[in-house]
Amino acid sequence: MVIDVVSANGSGCPGGSADIQVSPDYTAFTVTYSQYTASVGPEASPLDFRKNCQLALNIRVPSGYTFAIASADYRGYASLRPGATGQQAASYYFQGHSQTARSRHNFKGPMEDSWQRTDQVAIASYSYLPCGEQRYLNINTELRVNRGWSDTKKHTNFLSMDSTDASINTLYRVAWKKCGE
Repeated sequence: MVIDVVSANGSGCPGGSADIQVSPDYTAFTVTYSQYTASVGPEASPLDFRKNCQLALNIRVPSGYTFAIASADYRGYASLRPGATGQQAASYYFQGHSQTARSRHNFKGPMEDSWQRTDQVAIASYSYLPCGEQRYLNINTELRVNRGWSDTKKHTNFLSMDSTDASINTLYRVAWKKCGE
């Protein structure tokens, strides 16, 4: 499996801040970002409450095979005061296809901790790329923070996807299928 990032657009992944690594057994790939934090508070701009990133991936698979996204792991950090909330959302679809898989995970303050959420796709609802077609896989992710009744004049609330090295690691697992099955 060869994966090329055709484009990475959005306020959560400005130019050059997204990188992809494929696992040695070709059953997963990791997207790493260097900037992806939604925030509200004294230092935040009015648009910082929502950050998003749309990846368009050109995934080339061996002849006679196709694939679908089976699951995705998202990791990050939340700093939410009492009354504040956050949300991480994602959607997955193949270019030109109407079937879209969506997920949403909610966070509620008070929370000051690392987080991990997993999107699981039921095998019966896998959206496989039709055999022989070459289409981009689009993955849209979004982070949102709502101040609620927290005091954002004094405190910043934020939600980020990151790891200890200040980058986001999102792991996507791939389900393979032999064409004709």
